[in-house]
Amino acid sequence: MFVQELEPVADSLGLSALIAALPLVTVLILLGAVRMKAHRAGLIGLAVAVLVAWLAYGMPLGQTLSSGAQGVLFGLFPIMWIVVNALWVYRMTVRTQHFDILRRSFGRLSDDPRIQALVIAFCFGALLEALAGFGAPVAISAVMLVALGFQPVRAAVVALVANTAPVAFGAMGTPVVTLAQVTGLPLDSVASVVGRQTPLLALVVPLVLVGLVDGRRGLRETWLPALVCGTAFAAAQFVASNYVSAQLADIGAALAGAAALVALPSARKPAAEPVRAAVLTGVRSEDLDTEDPRPEVLRAYAPYALIVVVFSLAQIPAVKSLLDGATQVFDWPFLNVSDPDGNPVGANAFTLPLVSTGGTLVLLAGILTAGVIGVHARVALREWGATVHELRFAILTVTSVLALAYVMNLSGQAAVIGHFVAAAGAGLAFLSPVLGWFGVAVSGSDTSANALFGALQVTAARQSGLSPELLAAANSSGGVLGKMISPQNLTIACAAVGLAGKEGDLLRKVLPWSVGLLLVMCLIVVAQSTFLLGWMLP
Repeated sequence: MFVQELEPVADSLGLSALIAALPLVTVLILLGAVRMKAHRAGLIGLAVAVLVAWLAYGMPLGQTLSSGAQGVLFGLFPIMWIVVNALWVYRMTVRTQHFDILRRSFGRLSDDPRIQALVIAFCFGALLEALAGFGAPVAISAVMLVALGFQPVRAAVVALVANTAPVAFGAMGTPVVTLAQVTGLPLDSVASVVGRQTPLLALVVPLVLVGLVDGRRGLRETWLPALVCGTAFAAAQFVASNYVSAQLADIGAALAGAAALVALPSARKPAAEPVRAAVLTGVRSEDLDTEDPRPEVLRAYAPYALIVVVFSLAQIPAVKSLLDGATQVFDWPFLNVSDPDGNPVGANAFTLPLVSTGGTLVLLAGILTAGVIGVHARVALREWGATVHELRFAILTVTSVLALAYVMNLSGQAAVIGHFVAAAGAGLAFLSPVLGWFGVAVSGSDTSANALFGALQVTAARQSGLSPELLAAANSSGGVLGKMISPQNLTIACAAVGLAGKEGDLLRKVLPWSVGLLLVMCLIVVAQSTFLLGWMLP
């Protein structure tokens, strides 16, 4: 048995923490300063973590490699299993041109560009984030806005800022699932606290979006639709994450926000020509006036309806029990680790939810989608293979980062850093979202930031007397605000709207919003750690 130590290097907590930070520092420098590709930086960081665990922390090499292998498996299943199948569904709709029909349908909901920004960037972007994440919502939303006549820079900025509130529950809850796994906290507990933080962002972001689209006039004339949309989104995200399912939080929120907009008469009023002339300064797509047959419009919406239905059915107690019956739990080979108190760690056993996991449910919805929109089985299989090929570097990045996180957690590196950081005391509540924000800004992924810093946050919380669930959730909630300034997302946005090389211009436009909203989140977490907003926590 390997027993974790808190002062393995020269019997010094400070020196031990400094050595333990080397893998994280390596990844951050390679990504942020050297601008190395994320998958290469992740692999190098993993190698550093293995060396630190083996040589400095005394973890046997076999157990070190075994802990990394467990991280790789978790990265593949269930994490990337969800992403691959979700993106596969989207690719099939593009192939059959049902995605174009969906885009035209959105364009006909309202001719007011401020409302279009809410429907496409905020609501539909959230639905895309729920299904796929990893940059897809920014790229797809930005392209749709440009097709409607938005100037490319404005479309990219709106898409980036909109991609905040849904990120923590993106890709069928992947970030919070990962957070629960690496921290050992119950998924329901983590999701419920995140669901009492990010909905507060959802109240603000739609107002920011209409301001970005049309300045003070946009706020003055469309504040009500923005507020109604944000309130409906926030309420649905809170209810789903706390009482239904973390995997359904963004789907429910996106649909609720869109439904609230459609139901509001003022949101469907034609926009004044001066507004359209001022905002829509780009080139409008010529196919927007195409009338699509009603059956084809229904088929365009069908994939998303099927996913909602499949996931909803999976939450029925009897069905959930049946699906959970296929879950496999087994002792992980070559791993026998205990914490500093001598208690075996949870990772000594591994849980494999073969059927009940979100990726398998999305796969089922995808098979049904192929039948509904008319994709031949052979073509659907080919599209699935093409999806895996498209995501090959993302798969390598996620698996290497999760392997790094598992090595750091099981060797005791994360615990040592957490004990050292706990010296911040009450100030830790303010710094906690900043750490998540920084992780996402560098890695481009809330999942990766949660894997890197989740265990550290929990350890620091326990040492400083704060709620572990609060700081773990703060890591994810603060992280969502770093997504709009991450190099990966900036590059994706620029490529989508034809602004390659203009990442610096976009960064200058979105950075103030990222920092400003982060400050709001820091104050929320601080208040939730005290009597001011402590009543909000479950």
